[in-house]
Amino acid sequence: MRDAMRDARVGDDVFGDDPTVSELEQRGAELLGKDAALFLPSGTMANQVAVRVHTRPGDEVLLDEGCHVYRFEQGGLAALHGVQAVPLPGERGVVPLVRLKSAIRPDDAHMPRTRLVVLENTHNLSGGSVLPREHLAEVRAFADAHGLVLHMDGARLANAAAACKTDLATLAAAAHTTTLCLSKGLGAPVGSLLAGPADFVRSARRARKLLGGGMRQAGILAAAGLLALGSDWRERMERDHSLACTLAARCAQLQGVQVIAPDTNLVVIEVQGALIPRVLESLRASGVLAVGFGSQRIRFALHRDVDATSVAAAESALATALAKESH
Repeated sequence: MRDAMRDARVGDDVFGDDPTVSELEQRGAELLGKDAALFLPSGTMANQVAVRVHTRPGDEVLLDEGCHVYRFEQGGLAALHGVQAVPLPGERGVVPLVRLKSAIRPDDAHMPRTRLVVLENTHNLSGGSVLPREHLAEVRAFADAHGLVLHMDGARLANAAAACKTDLATLAAAAHTTTLCLSKGLGAPVGSLLAGPADFVRSARRARKLLGGGMRQAGILAAAGLLALGSDWRERMERDHSLACTLAARCAQLQGVQVIAPDTNLVVIEVQGALIPRVLESLRASGVLAVGFGSQRIRFALHRDVDATSVAAAESALATALAKESH
């Protein structure tokens, strides 16, 4: 990737003349089955640009209470766009249709307008769980029936597609617009794609500039994204998922550890009777990076730079960290 970034052909992407960015956007649109795509610095910006284009101040957004747009984007819905979130309880990212229906506002001058539904696939807080394809189709039909727009936070959509043994376009078809993060399991250092109808992407390009995402010689970043979306992306995802299952099985053998069975590349464990910050620090000292998921949970993420040796080292480091906590 560093070689590709060094040798990338570049131009001014704000003016639309960076050939490598254009190639990446075309490749992303084709893979996602959309008319067009836009390259942005991050998944958070991609989601926020989508919200800005789809809504106007005073609108409401229906979403799962654990989704990234609601939990981890600094209240951008309100702070940036003047819209309010309606967080709904779900199970592993799936909000029952009856709850979505009950949250729609009537056509009443006293009330905000329900405008947008947001799904996250895979669902981060649920340990990388995959949203069932049947649910995606049901929510799209629901959105169409009620004149709503469906946006998918597809940060880990490649992992979902690999787990479902299907292509990206099949999963993205349910959503009017979708993101795809290049810097998670796909392994690029920077960037996300936002894809949808051509007129939406034209508006998104203007919103990207407004929010500070207009980049000049961005081809040096897009070159890495092209490699991330190479022909072997599915095989790499499947390898990561297999290693995640191996790590989960190893962790499950440790005393006091409960494991959420992984759907994809995220392994979430629950540790009782241990101070998670100390466990994380011990892991870091052993060269293993993980993140805290609340007061008793830890998340490990498998990606292209992790192999079987790394998985064994992570399990060993975790066993050592927990042994320290038990004394």
